Amino acid sequence: MSRVCSVCGKGQTTGNNVSHSKRRTRRTFKANVQKVSYVNDEGKIVNDYVCARCLKKVKRA
Repeated sequence: MSRVCSVCGKGQTTGNNVSHSKRRTRRTFKANVQKVSYVNDEGKIVNDYVCARCLKKVKRA
């Protein structure tokens, strides 16, 4: 299962590692997601992955 935020849909992105000699190799940036229980829009308690930015917005259960 991929770690994707259930509120905003943020997931992993790709980029480059850049060494001192400017050589580039591919890498991934993973989203900072935590498994939490929160109250969704319908008023139900949901256990799901939420990113750190959305963790401030959602109401914890």
